[in-house]
Amino acid sequence: MDQKEMEQQMIQAYQRDEGMMVLVFAQWCVNHDLDARELYSRAYPKQAENPLLAQMMANTVPKEESEEIPDATLLGVLSLFGNDDLAFVVTEEIERRKKQA
Repeated sequence: MDQKEMEQQMIQAYQRDEGMMVLVFAQWCVNHDLDARELYSRAYPKQAENPLLAQMMANTVPKEESEEIPDATLLGVLSLFGNDDLAFVVTEEIERRKKQA
């Protein structure tokens, strides 16, 4: 395998993993009756609509059909990809939920 093929495989692996991270975020939002697009825009107000988020929103299932996604799992996944601003917004929502319980 030459250098270019290896780089291409690494890029593809990153994109798959990034897609999984966005899907976990989107499904967590569905599971907690939150609008993933709204949370994303709070975290990144200067960014336009995120096409990957829109694509992954289409891949979510109703919360009744979903496995639970622990808050710590979502925060860990966001951290792995350096999405600190989104993790901050998610943490705010977690705290809001805990106060309402």
